[in-house]
Amino acid sequence: MRLEVHVEPDAGGLRSLQSWLRSDPDVRRSVTTEMRGSVPQPGEMGTALDVLQLVTGNGWSAASFVLALVAWRQTRPQRPRVEIRRGDTAIVLTDCSPEEIERATRVLDAAADEDRDA
Repeated sequence: MRLEVHVEPDAGGLRSLQSWLRSDPDVRRSVTTEMRGSVPQPGEMGTALDVLQLVTGNGWSAASFVLALVAWRQTRPQRPRVEIRRGDTAIVLTDCSPEEIERATRVLDAAADEDRDA
């Protein structure tokens, strides 16, 4: 399954998040990460590295991934908004309440089940 993660405001957040995920043993085993640029808007030069693309593999756990995102977010001084995208589905973490964490985990688990059934 392919996921894209966007962090606002960024200020080095994506690189920090990528490093954090690579250091988490539960996530590292089943996810590869890559920084990606977006298509520049009219009047902009070049691309910005503003998306962290993740490809999940066997043994991937939505709960471990979401909890790793929450733990990373808590280390940030300004608690960034984190958006996770899979196709047309977007999950946004803003306050990381138990309800928000449970919803994100449920949506990502359903997406993983769809991929396994396909």
